[in-house]
Parts: sequence; C-alpha cells; structure tokens
Amino acid sequence: MEIGLGKNGRRAYELDEIGIVPARRTRDPEEVSIAWQIDAYRFEMPLVASPMDSVSSPRTAVALGRHGGLGVLDLEGLWTRYEDPEPLLAEISELDDEAATERLQAIYAAPIKEELIGRRIEEIRSSGVVAAARLSPQRTAQYHKAVLDAGVDLFVIRGTTVSAEHVSGRAEPLNLKQFIYDLDVPVVVGGCATYTAALHLMRTGAAGVLVGFGGGAGHTTRSVLGVAVPMASAVGDVAAARRDYLDESGGRYVHVIADGGMTGSGDIAKALACGADAVMVGSPLARAAEAPGGGYHWGSEAHHGELPRGERVQVGTVGDLEAILNGPAHAGDGSMNLLGALRRTMATAGYSDLKEFQRVEVVVNPHR
Repeated sequence: MEIGLGKNGRRAYELDEIGIVPARRTRDPEEVSIAWQIDAYRFEMPLVASPMDSVSSPRTAVALGRHGGLGVLDLEGLWTRYEDPEPLLAEISELDDEAATERLQAIYAAPIKEELIGRRIEEIRSSGVVAAARLSPQRTAQYHKAVLDAGVDLFVIRGTTVSAEHVSGRAEPLNLKQFIYDLDVPVVVGGCATYTAALHLMRTGAAGVLVGFGGGAGHTTRSVLGVAVPMASAVGDVAAARRDYLDESGGRYVHVIADGGMTGSGDIAKALACGADAVMVGSPLARAAEAPGGGYHWGSEAHHGELPRGERVQVGTVGDLEAILNGPAHAGDGSMNLLGALRRTMATAGYSDLKEFQRVEVVVNPHR
C-alpha cells in the first residue's frame, strides 16, 4: 500500500481483525486434543506463562505445570534479586500510578544473585514439572552457566527483539548459533516478527521461536519506539518461515510460540489458527488469585533503567487458576475457562488437534 509517494507499506492484521470460520463438520469438544510437544517435553495445553514477575513465581510455575502448561521464571526479576520478594510484590500492587515506574526502577536496581538463580530453578524442578527459565540476550553469557548447573529443562532467551545477527561496537555480541550448539538443553528464542528474522533464528538451532514483542496490556513499545507488527500477520509470516525451514533443514520442525497481545480466549484461538503451536500469555494469567502481581501486571520493560517501554497496569482478579484455565466461567468476556473455549472453537471448526487446526479458514474484517 502507498503511504506516500516515497514510501510503501504492507497491510498487516491484528488478531481482533480476523475471525475463524466454522466448518460443515463439527466435533464434540471433549474429543479435541489441545496437547503439544517441544523437544522431549509434552504439555497438555498450549499455554506458556510469560516470564513476568506479575505472572510467574516458582509457586505459580509449579501450579501451571501441574495443570499441564508451562511456567517460565524471569531470572532477571525479583525472585533472583531478593531472598523474599513477597513484601516488594505487595508494595508494587499498592503504588500510586504516577510513582509506579520510578519505584519499579529502584526496586529492580538490586543486583541479581547467582545463588538465587540455582535455588529458584531447583524449587521448580523438585516439584516434578518442567523447569523453564528466561534470560535476556544481554545477560545470557553472564548467567547461563548458573542456569545450566541448576538443571533447567528449557532455556528461554527473550527480549523485545532478538536477532541472529546483532551488531555492536561496544561489546562482543552473543553468538546465538554457537551458544545453542554448545548447549544440551532446548532453547526458545525471540521475539521476532518477520519471515526473515524468524528464519535466521531457526537456523541457529533453536527449538522454538517467540513471535511478537512480548507486549500486551503493560507494553508501550509501540508508542515509545514506534516498533509494532500486528500479531496475526506476524504469526502467519513466522509460520511460513517454519514451513520453509522444514524443507531447507530436511525435516527439522521449529515451534512457533505467539508472545503477547492476547487478552482472552478468542485471541488465543486466533493465534493458533494463524499458525502458532502455542501461546505465551501474561495478562490472562495475571488475573488469577494466585498471581504474584495481586491484580496488577507489568513486564521487564516497565522498569528499564534508561528507557521504560511498559507500565504497571491493573488487570484485576477474576478467579483462581483452575477457573481461568478450565472453568467454570463466571464472566462472558473470554477471561475464564480459556481451555474450554479453545476446545469449543476447534470443535466448531471441525478439527481434532492443534496441528490440524492451523489449517482452519480465517476471514479478515479490517474495519472491526
């Protein structure tokens, strides 16, 4: 599309601009499988908790794992900076909106303690669920040994944008391909939002790629940096890269995980319909009674020391984790019984598993 005489742009679509088309053949929702597998790990639901302190603690990661999902702990968050972050979490939930960002910056200025990295991962592993933990690309080289020594099962390298060809004159950049090659654990890396960037990340040997910028309710990357790619188009582009890399590599399948911008059950279904294998969500799980944020939600970008690109937002509490995942729902806004809604969507469209569901027909309503 022509933006001006000197600039063209491609039309892209948000999740709320598309709809899933029901089929002539429907199924019983109870006979639909929503399980997925990455590397050696099988999960009974395609739900990954965002590595945000308002969503994931060692306790909530274990709880989600026991429900069949995957919790990811942020190793640059409060749980690796403080022996007992509970009082600080309570304080954050009570902050005045105008003072929140500055106070978050002060709280997160405390140094990361390597011994806490190992302790927190062990808390999750000892429960018997899959232990997943996140570092940013900037801190991966510094702390990855402590993560591996602790026995992490899945290693997540997550930033606002992650590339396989970072250029820096100030420091030696992380060589993702060499780094992943040397590891004995599967790595999920992102975010990215284009076909080319995703293909390059897949060539590093990553087991999974995060699509998007991790942004949702508490993200302001669009207004601060002007960086934004609508999620429906981003997932479709990265799914195309997955298909082409499957041919290029002779059969190596890289999982696509849609990360951010999904506020309810309908968004989750549409991200999967666009080609995602799983979704990484924040605010839907931040509304759980067990969530560490106490009804508030924020990400690592909200406390950046130099250029915050997020904010603490109030999302409220709608029920316990069981009700949010499996119901029964007491609201009709898609905030509860996320998995029941997904099964019903797939059943209405006539598909029995997630791989088949990626082929479902969608329509575009750009004026929604």
